[in-house]
Amino acid sequence: MAESSMMSNQGELFPAADDPSAPRPPESLWPSGFELEHGFLAQAEAERVMEELAATIPWERDEIMMYGKRLPVPRLTAWFGDRGADYVYSGVRNVPRPWTATLAGLRDLVAARCGVTFNSVLLNLYRDGSDSVAWHRDDEPELGRAPTIGSLSLGATRRFRLRNRESGHALGWDLESGSLLVMSGASQGDWEHCVSKTKRPVGARINLTFRQIAQAQRPSAPNSE
Repeated sequence: MAESSMMSNQGELFPAADDPSAPRPPESLWPSGFELEHGFLAQAEAERVMEELAATIPWERDEIMMYGKRLPVPRLTAWFGDRGADYVYSGVRNVPRPWTATLAGLRDLVAARCGVTFNSVLLNLYRDGSDSVAWHRDDEPELGRAPTIGSLSLGATRRFRLRNRESGHALGWDLESGSLLVMSGASQGDWEHCVSKTKRPVGARINLTFRQIAQAQRPSAPNSE
């Protein structure tokens, strides 16, 4: 098999470790196309869902071909969605698992908040600080020119980093459990994002990125987060 991340041609499988001394800009400085809602899920509900998904989702560890070698992706993933919302990755067609009651409920909550419909969700499990996702954009053709993606965080707080494609200017925010990050408009065209490794002791984190896959196409692998 993306926080969206299967990995595509991202160029960096293992991004540099997060710098805990890096400045944390105020949320008023979120670029256009990004909106963060704290407490989208109440703490108790976020903890319950985190425990359920960690224990019941059939997690997989995928591999990516880079520099002529197959390398394990540094996190665990799972792909769920409507029938037909599949994609081709490394020459293999991946078919989504059917929605569970919990995932369908979360899908509907996030869709109502975002004002769009979603037919698929990528789950990423970051087991500890050594798991990460490289710089990437969720810009696959099957997502459309300006997709809306709802990114729900559960479990340990991790740093979400942005980097402007033109200027290279980088920003970072901590995403806590129960928060919802909505990415829309030019977010995927103008910015790359990643979740870097960290040397700080952190627990497990699950990220769910809800998206709309154009089922009439033969999609490539979604990116992560």
